Amino acid sequence: MKKNLLLKSLAFVLVFSFSFTTGLFSEDKNAVETKPADGKVLMMATTTSTDDTGLLAYLKPYFEKETGIEWRWTAVGTGKAIQMGKDCNVDVLLVHDPDAEKKFMDEGFGKNRTQIMYNDFVIVGPKDDPAKIKGKNVNKALKAIMESTAAFARRGANSGTHMLEQRLWKDTVKAVPEKETWYMSTGQGMMATIKVAMEKNGYTITDRGTFIKYEASLKGQPGLVILVEGDKKLFNQYSAIEVNPKKCDKAKNDLAKIYIKWLKSKKTQKLIADFKLEGKQLFTPNAK
Repeated sequence: MKKNLLLKSLAFVLVFSFSFTTGLFSEDKNAVETKPADGKVLMMATTTSTDDTGLLAYLKPYFEKETGIEWRWTAVGTGKAIQMGKDCNVDVLLVHDPDAEKKFMDEGFGKNRTQIMYNDFVIVGPKDDPAKIKGKNVNKALKAIMESTAAFARRGANSGTHMLEQRLWKDTVKAVPEKETWYMSTGQGMMATIKVAMEKNGYTITDRGTFIKYEASLKGQPGLVILVEGDKKLFNQYSAIEVNPKKCDKAKNDLAKIYIKWLKSKKTQKLIADFKLEGKQLFTPNAK
């Protein structure tokens, strides 16, 4: 009797172990295994907004199922993402700083820079708007914030948003107000920077997609609201770039090409257009 019980217990352990390792005990019984059998892995560096909004997590299963390539990414500021490309740590970039991207290309580190999608930047702040910037253009809004000495949180870290913001300050008052006590650098991602601005009852510049995500996380009752939008200076283009294998001989350029071709496809462009939170579209596809 004891021998039979022991044999049954051993059999159960073996079956359970096999089932666990083969994914049969997945929470989703209908899940499709997307990890590639041949071990192909695409490494990407990207800006935090594509990750914070949930766009990449949304696209990932579609890409892996259709291509058989595992897709991994690191979300940092665009400046750091581009440096990861120069350091040969990734195969492809998805970033949003046209000036830095052009330099990356001119130096020979990138190939086939391709527009994928866009949204826009907005200036957000407290509902009571102590600097009275609502409805102003960008230059007048930044000047009003400076004159009021209301708190302003910036991302820093050479992110695409940070680089745009610096250009806007220089265009407005000829210099970035880095030494002013009201001007704070968070050195963090966009979502964290929005939360710092909220805590300080201050302002910040953010991409619209991340702000929509922030609004959704607070169930439509955010501490900050959009006060300045629609200025042509706030256009925010995202582009994909292959890391040049002539500079980085281990870069998986074949996978990068497949990835960018997939992003440009009509099917994927529609997926991007359909990605919404609270009924709001976060990115507009514009692949060429």
